[in-house]
Amino acid sequence: MNNQTTEFNDLPRAPMAAPAHGPEREAGRRALSRLLELQGGNGDWEGEMVWCTMILAQTVIVRAVAGRPYSEDERARIVRHFAHYQDAEGAWGMHPESPGYVFFTALAYVALRILGLSADDPMLVRARTWLHAQPGGVKGIPTWGKFWLALLGLYDYAGLNSVPPELFILPQWLPFHPRRFYCHTRLIYLGIAYLFGVRFVAPLPDGLREQLRAELYTEPYASIDFAQLRHSLAPGDVHVPISPLLRTIYDGLALYERWHLKALRRKALAACFERILYEQRTTRYQGISPVNGLLNCLAIFAHDPQHHELQASLAGAEAWRWEDEVEGIRYVGARSNTWDTAFVVQAFMEAPGTVPGSVDAMDRAVGFFKQAQMTEELPDDRNYWRDTAVGGWCFSDGQHRWPVSDCTAEAVSALLALRERPEYRDVQPFAPERLGQAVAFILSRQNADGGFGTYERRRAGKLLEAINPSEMFGQCMTELSYIECTASSLAALADYRKHHPDPTGTIDRAIARAVALLRSAQLPDGAYAGFWGINYTYAIFHVAKGLRAADIPAGDPALQAAALWLVGKQRADGGWGEHYSSCLEGRYIEHSHSQVVMTSWALLALLDILPPDHPAIAQGVAWLVGQQQADGDWPRQGVNGVFFGAAMLDYRLYHTYFPAWALARHARLHGTR
Repeated sequence: MNNQTTEFNDLPRAPMAAPAHGPEREAGRRALSRLLELQGGNGDWEGEMVWCTMILAQTVIVRAVAGRPYSEDERARIVRHFAHYQDAEGAWGMHPESPGYVFFTALAYVALRILGLSADDPMLVRARTWLHAQPGGVKGIPTWGKFWLALLGLYDYAGLNSVPPELFILPQWLPFHPRRFYCHTRLIYLGIAYLFGVRFVAPLPDGLREQLRAELYTEPYASIDFAQLRHSLAPGDVHVPISPLLRTIYDGLALYERWHLKALRRKALAACFERILYEQRTTRYQGISPVNGLLNCLAIFAHDPQHHELQASLAGAEAWRWEDEVEGIRYVGARSNTWDTAFVVQAFMEAPGTVPGSVDAMDRAVGFFKQAQMTEELPDDRNYWRDTAVGGWCFSDGQHRWPVSDCTAEAVSALLALRERPEYRDVQPFAPERLGQAVAFILSRQNADGGFGTYERRRAGKLLEAINPSEMFGQCMTELSYIECTASSLAALADYRKHHPDPTGTIDRAIARAVALLRSAQLPDGAYAGFWGINYTYAIFHVAKGLRAADIPAGDPALQAAALWLVGKQRADGGWGEHYSSCLEGRYIEHSHSQVVMTSWALLALLDILPPDHPAIAQGVAWLVGQQQADGDWPRQGVNGVFFGAAMLDYRLYHTYFPAWALARHARLHGTR
C-alpha cells in the first residue's frame, strides 16, 4: 500500500459549514420517501439486476425443447425485449453498453426463430448480416455457444472441446477436482458434462434445423470441418484466451473421447445426474442461478422427457423472470432482495430523523430478514460439496438456499443499526441467537489469508485459472478473497462485537486478519481494485465502511491515501464517474459523464474519512442534489456492477438508495457539528 501519512487536516478544506438544511435535507427526505414507495409486499426491496439477453434466449430454447412454449402474448413481449437491446449494427452484447458478441447474437437469433420470427424479419436480417461479417462467423462462437448450438444440432459435437462427466468421479484429493471450482462454475459444468456425455441433440420443429443451418453459416453445413474448429474463437468474444496448458489438456481429452470406457462413462453420467437432481431439489428447483438451472432442465429432459421432476424444474426457472411494459419479458441472472433491502435499511438508519411511514417499513423489513435467513442445514450437504448454510442470507429472497458472506454481513449490519436508533424501538426484535448464527456463518467464509469468499471458502489456488474454459469470463475458477466481501464481513463482525462479548477472541482475530488483508491489498496510489462493482470507486466505498466500523481512525494512512485518490478523481462538475472499461483494463478510466452511483459511493467513503464540510464533499452533494428527479429518484445511467471481470451489470435500485444513503449521512454528520 501507499505509505504516505497525509491526514485530512492536510487536505484542502472549506470554512466550517452550518448544519445541513434547505435543498440538501429536503432532497434526502424525498429520496427516503421514494424508497418507501418501492418496498415490496414481503417487506423487501429489489431492483432489477440487468445483464444481457443470454438467459432469455436459453430459456426460450429450453422451454421449446421441453414442450412448454410461450403464449402469443408472451412471445410478443419477449420479442420486444430482444428488440430493445439489439444494437445499431444488429448485434447483441455482453451487457447494455457492450459491443456485439457472436455468442449472444447467435443465441438471440436462434431463440427468435424458435419464437416464430421469419428469417426475413428486419431484426433477424440485421443480426444475420452482422454475424456473417465477423471473422470466422458463427464457426468461431466461444465454447459455451458451440455447446448450445450442438444441443440443437447446429454445431457438430466434433467441434467441441471435451467436458467429460468422468471429471466428477475423479479422486477428490486432486487439485483440479471440480469440487474445488467456484460453485457457479462447478454447477454449470456439471450440467454441461452430463449433456456432453450423452451427446444430447434436442428435437426442433420440422425443417427449422435445416433452415437455421443455412442461415447461420455462409457455407453449406455439411461441408464444414467442425473438428478443426475446437480452438477457433471469435476475437471480439474472448476475454481469457485458451492457455497453452488448457489447449494441451483439450487435445488429450479429444483422444480420450475416442477410446473412453463405456462402463466408466455410464457410471460418471449416473453420478452427475444424481448431483443435478440434488441441486434442483435443494434449491427448490431454481438452481443457484438460471444458467445452471436451465442446463439441469435439459439434462433431466435428456435423461427422460417424462421425468417427474422436469415440470418442477421448468417452473423453478420462472423464479428468475422479470417483466415490464417498456422492456418486455426477460430473465435476470440473480435476484437481489436481501442485498438491496440491507442497504436500504442502512440508508434509513443514517438519516438524522424519520420520515412518515419509515418505522412501519423497517418493521416489515425485519420480518423479511426473519423469513429469508437460513435456519436449517441442507441434507447430506458435505457429500454434495456444500459448506454450512445455517445463519446465512442469500443474495435473493433465500428460496434457492445458497447463502453468501457479504449478503449476510450487510443484513447483520442493517439489523444492528436498527437496534441503535431509539426512533425505531417499536420495530420487531430480531432474535440474538439468530444474529449469532449469522456471525458464525460469516466466520465460516474467511479464507486462510484473512479475506472472505462469497458462497464458500477458497478451495484451490491460482493455478486453476490457467485452465479457465469459459473464454468470455475471467477469475471464475475458484473462490477468492474479495475486497468487497472482506470489507462487508469486517464491518458486520465489528458491529456485532460492539454489542456482544467475544470470550474466545474468535471475532477479534477474524477482524485483525481482515484488516491486515485490506491493508495489504491497497494499491500504491491509494486505491483498491474491486471485483463486484465498477471498480476502484466501489471498492474504496466498501473498504472505508469496513475499516471505520472496525475503529480504524480516519487519520489512518490507508484511509487517507484512499481519500486523496477519490478527491483526485472528482470531476469538474463535482461528481464522480468511472467507466466500466476500467474493469477490463485494470486501470482507472474516467467516464465521459459524472455518474449518480459512483458519486454516491465516493461521498459515502469520503464522509467516513473527511470532515463533512470538505469542499470535495460539498461539491459532490450539490451535484447529487442537482440530479434528483421530481419523484425523489435519480436517472438511470451507466452500468455499475460486474462479475468475472467482463460481465457488466446495471443494479437499477443502486440509482435510488445509494444517493439517498449519501445524503442521509451528510445530513446526519452536519447535524452533529
